[in-house]
Amino acid sequence: MKKNNETIAFVGAGNIAWHLAPALDNAGYKVSEVYSRDTGKAGKLVSRLYRAVIKRSLDFSSGDARVIILAVTDDAIESIAGKILLPEHAILVHTSGSSPLSSLDPAGTPNTGVFYPLQTFSKNIKVNLNDTPVFIEGRNPEVARVLMEMGQAIGSVALSIPTERRLALHLAGVFASNFTNHMLAIAFDLMQRHDLDPRWLEPLIAETINKSMDAGPESAQTGPARRGDLEILRRHALFLKNDKKLREIYTLVSQHILDKYQS
Repeated sequence: MKKNNETIAFVGAGNIAWHLAPALDNAGYKVSEVYSRDTGKAGKLVSRLYRAVIKRSLDFSSGDARVIILAVTDDAIESIAGKILLPEHAILVHTSGSSPLSSLDPAGTPNTGVFYPLQTFSKNIKVNLNDTPVFIEGRNPEVARVLMEMGQAIGSVALSIPTERRLALHLAGVFASNFTNHMLAIAFDLMQRHDLDPRWLEPLIAETINKSMDAGPESAQTGPARRGDLEILRRHALFLKNDKKLREIYTLVSQHILDKYQS
């Protein structure tokens, strides 16, 4: 295991920290402290790390952390940045896809950055960070260098992009991951409501993803809206007549596909 010089502290013990802190620990960094308003969550994360302890305040000024990572919700970043006390020359980083670098300005330090892994994180599901690109933004070249080394150390592809492009990336990720997962949840619910086994959909889901990645999603699109089969679209909408919200989703998405392929 490579020995790295940087000591890292985490603010937040949620899904991202749950995976990222051990990955950095295993890459040879020293993750020294974990702060969370919920000390129980902080304790659980600390138990996954080699030498970390629970931090009980946002005063890091007397500690040895070179990099402090805010792995918190977007709406908490600016508030925490305004309260945190940093060691001299420390780098303050957030992990958000959509929050600008400037959200760290209340910390009053020029050493700020973004370390955004493009991945979906859940505590109970293992994530291979070797397959996960990390997008870096640094307020200055030294911050960018440190964050780039961190990304490379955990085996990720580390790329530097500015705030506006990262926002577009995050939005695309919402469509690709969050919206896709919600559509799967709708499909599973439909199956269960009509006494059908959701597992029957698994080969279709796998083939759809594989084909989309191989051929490109535009070429891989199939279905009644892609074919312009208005009769089937009408039957589906009629089937959903007692579920107004789901019918609206079906109609809106179908119309978007029709407009793309039938115009």
